[in-house]
Amino acid sequence: MELDDVDLKILKIIQNDAKYPLEKIAEEVKVPKSTVAYRIKKMEKMGVIKGYFTYVDPASLNLDYLVITLVRARYGKDYHDSLGKKLSQLPGVWGVYFVLGDMDFVVLARFKNREDFMKNFLEKLINMPEIERTSTHVVAKVYKETPYVIIDEGKANNEEIKNGK
Repeated sequence: MELDDVDLKILKIIQNDAKYPLEKIAEEVKVPKSTVAYRIKKMEKMGVIKGYFTYVDPASLNLDYLVITLVRARYGKDYHDSLGKKLSQLPGVWGVYFVLGDMDFVVLARFKNREDFMKNFLEKLINMPEIERTSTHVVAKVYKETPYVIIDEGKANNEEIKNGK
């Protein structure tokens, strides 16, 4: 995907506020409003922009019992795909990562309290025959948590722009 510095600047702005007016984006990026609209549509079609969402503070919904569970799977044919999908369907889960190392998956989940965690997650997890063992960590304090991709506008991946063409 060929993105230049203008695309990256636009992404950085709308990632922070998807409702940011096109006129203001155009002013900040120093291109016409029609160019901003065209580039956003192009990035949507390319799959760079996958959608728009509202960030809801989990604590406002009493979902401040955050757990990180490391999962070691039993190996078998396509075990990572089938177990990854199964882990993704558990209540409270918002992140599942297949990783390399001693463990096979990192699972991130939120719950209202310890009882909610035990009933809706842990009991289901320990009954999965595809799992060899788990290690769950309860988060005591969050210092940083963001859904944003870090965008460095000076690092466009378009070779023509990098080469000054």
